[in-house]
Amino acid sequence: MNSNSNTEIIRKFYDAFKMGDAETMAACYHPDVQFEDPVFRKLNGDEAGDMWRMLLSRAEDLHIEYFDAAANNDEGTVRWNATYTFSKTGRKVNNKVKACFRFKDGQIIEHKDSFNFWKWSGMALGPVGFFLGFTPFLRNKVSAQTLKLLRSFREKRE
Repeated sequence: MNSNSNTEIIRKFYDAFKMGDAETMAACYHPDVQFEDPVFRKLNGDEAGDMWRMLLSRAEDLHIEYFDAAANNDEGTVRWNATYTFSKTGRKVNNKVKACFRFKDGQIIEHKDSFNFWKWSGMALGPVGFFLGFTPFLRNKVSAQTLKLLRSFREKRE
């Protein structure tokens, strides 16, 4: 797989994200993919595709933009922004994310999203997020709740 092809995989993934097409996003992942971000922490294999299926099934006003998609034969990066209303609080969020990838067999084998959890929690949760977003307590609580939602979503899909 050449670097141009890997850049195209990133573009295909984020074009599908913009269109709300979780199936195409999941198809970009290698069966053994490892995903990581500050909220879900670490997901493996089908969990990663199901995370996107769950998030997109719940999204009402999601707007995605991506910039600077680039890759070589082994790894790639992209910057992307998600603007949406956080359903639990009704608060507007504009999350700025940097994604890093590794590729295998023409698919994404590793995907790591990085963003400032404290800024995100302030936008999503309001004063509680602003004052506690830097603490392990809030991060662990948000992760536990989110993983519980993902488990429930996956059980309903089976």
